[in-house]
Amino acid sequence: MIRKLASGEYRLYSRKLNPKTGRRRNLGTFKTRAAAEKHERAVQFFKRKG
Repeated sequence: MIRKLASGEYRLYSRKLNPKTGRRRNLGTFKTRAAAEKHERAVQFFKRKG
């Protein structure tokens, strides 16, 4: 899940809520949306492949 921040950067959040905090985990902050989308694909790959 990618959200645009007030600073103009994009942040990648986990899809599930963190049970400890009740919020989504921050999976990285990126200058461009394309960079965030690229990292999201990498995260999904490693979630499956380890």
